[in-house]
Amino acid sequence: MSAPRTGGAKFSRSETTRAEAFSDGVFAIAVTLLVLGLNDPPHQPGTLGRALAEQWPAYLGYFASFSYVAVVWLNHHQAFVRIARMDRGLHAANLFLLFTTGALSFPTVVVADALRADTAGTDARVAVALYAGLAAAMCLSWAAFYHRLARHPELTAHDVEPTYVRHGLLRSWAGALAYVLAGAAGVLVTPLLALAVFVVLPVFYFVTSEGLPTVGGTAARHDHQG
Repeated sequence: MSAPRTGGAKFSRSETTRAEAFSDGVFAIAVTLLVLGLNDPPHQPGTLGRALAEQWPAYLGYFASFSYVAVVWLNHHQAFVRIARMDRGLHAANLFLLFTTGALSFPTVVVADALRADTAGTDARVAVALYAGLAAAMCLSWAAFYHRLARHPELTAHDVEPTYVRHGLLRSWAGALAYVLAGAAGVLVTPLLALAVFVVLPVFYFVTSEGLPTVGGTAARHDHQG
């Protein structure tokens, strides 16, 4: 049993273990929901190959969304390596992040169905706008997360890189802008252009999971990253 807590500050702060465990559970459920969008397509005997090929939007949507959730999990892990304790504001930002992540399967299925019907139609344009909107909201949830850390540096570990939180904010806002622009391009030009951005952006977040490159490189971290 944990020791009694006294004082408002001690009451509002806690270790990160439960938040990390709960978050990992949500990420696991999120990727499981994504795979439910893949199914055995209705087909006549001898036409299975064509029916499977016609489901390409579902495969691409699964790849884009799985990649997105995967890099969210990776970035979440890298963030919590650097967080020493939680307060209610950081818990709220983390829950906002999990809320948007858990909802990603919905626009993924909508986009796949719309593109299967017509890759350039009105429904496909609305679908990519929906996906872009939720993806941008996920980036904004990260912005809220990093903003809390910027406002309360006492929540981070003593040896956290001085540029990490600032770079996290820049990456979050850049991602939100990129997804909004991708959604606009999907509506105004072609949905396939937005889809290409949805596939590429997770690569950026993977490469920059420990922060943006800095002049002269960054000092090596001697901690428990893994």
